[in-house]
Amino acid sequence: MQRTSLTLATAAGLLCVITLSAPSSMHAQTAAPKTYTTNCVLCHAADGSGSSPSGKALKAKDLGSKEVQAKSDENLSEVITKGKGKMPAFGNKLKPEQIKELTAYIRALKKS
Repeated sequence: MQRTSLTLATAAGLLCVITLSAPSSMHAQTAAPKTYTTNCVLCHAADGSGSSPSGKALKAKDLGSKEVQAKSDENLSEVITKGKGKMPAFGNKLKPEQIKELTAYIRALKKS
């Protein structure tokens, strides 16, 4: 009976560790779409195409295009951070980790 209690306590402890570490990994998976929706959709559209009314007026880049996808992660992060042309800088608004996640999200918009 005491062994069962010890096993249950160990299992409960492991469950706590897993549960406490899960939100940060789940957050990393879900933060980029929210960050994109909040900061990028207005110009780049939900699909990254730049086909929104604002995007068309500003000639926003298609984030899934070969041109954008050929850029290095460092270059994409720099454009997000410092802005370029008509695109505003987000370095004062977003944390470096958010910019890194956003860069990875942009990679997922790649056209086939």
